[in-house]
Amino acid sequence: MADVLSQSEIDALLSALQSGEVLPDEIREHEAEKGARVYDFRRAMRFSKDHMRILRRIHENFARMMATHLSGELRSVVQIQVESVEQLPYDEFIRSIPALTIIQLMGFEPLHGKVAIEINPQIVFGILDRMMGGDIRGPYRERELTEIEAVLVKRLLASMPRLVRDSWQSVAELSPELLSLETNPQFLQLTTPNETVLVITISAHVGGTSGLINICIPHVTLEPLIPKLTNQNFLGMNLQSKVRQEDAEQIRMQLQQASVQLTVQLGGTQIFLNDIAELEVGDLIPLDASINNPVVVDVDGIPSFLGAIGTSRRKYAIKILKEYREEEYLE
Repeated sequence: MADVLSQSEIDALLSALQSGEVLPDEIREHEAEKGARVYDFRRAMRFSKDHMRILRRIHENFARMMATHLSGELRSVVQIQVESVEQLPYDEFIRSIPALTIIQLMGFEPLHGKVAIEINPQIVFGILDRMMGGDIRGPYRERELTEIEAVLVKRLLASMPRLVRDSWQSVAELSPELLSLETNPQFLQLTTPNETVLVITISAHVGGTSGLINICIPHVTLEPLIPKLTNQNFLGMNLQSKVRQEDAEQIRMQLQQASVQLTVQLGGTQIFLNDIAELEVGDLIPLDASINNPVVVDVDGIPSFLGAIGTSRRKYAIKILKEYREEEYLE
């Protein structure tokens, strides 16, 4: 079995290539001198070249969407691109990632098994600095996440299932779900050590720091989708997706022209009939709602939004704050 480079050895090799200490031609000449190539029969190749090509396209789409999302969230330029797509034994993947890292486990419903997304801590610490209003100043000291940092990381990864779902929709309708956050790869048991896994390596550049993101998907998880990993099916699903988007746009345009009645619930109170009979101009009726609390906005009699009361151009107005959710409002 070929030697597996650690993260520090990979960084050292990249630095040597950039500085000119090691030339790419020298590596090619060294490989060309070998008359035979070592082959390990335990490294079963479960995915064909066509499968790997389609899987690379899927994750290139994922990388573009992730870069766009993070750039908007951090108000900073984020560059993310796919570096390689490989299939290798699971134990080789575990030995290749650093001891201190950040691993997000994700379910791939309706597929069985779990998917691991390993993120280099340098990227995470840089993003956390930016999220909290600071500057990205790497490299960072390797350490475990604090409780506050773990909460912020979970909040950062909350959009990951949506990005994964959208990138895979050209092949299958998945419902990804975040499961748990791990920091020690030795406690990660996705499959048996000799089982073949798909490893997608993605490089990320955030401000002045960079690192790798590895997505590990066991073969048994993707096995039901292998018949769909063809160019014909991939292009056909893309065309169907485009048609669905055009239909959705037509429906959206029709709905925008619909007329609805908007009402605002300012509050309520209980009053006796005698008091109503004695009301005069200028009397005040206290309501059970504070002026500082958001009010419920009804659309055709259905509670739909929460809003704030104010004025606009010397007229009373309502500012929409967010979508109405009964359980949140009652709290």
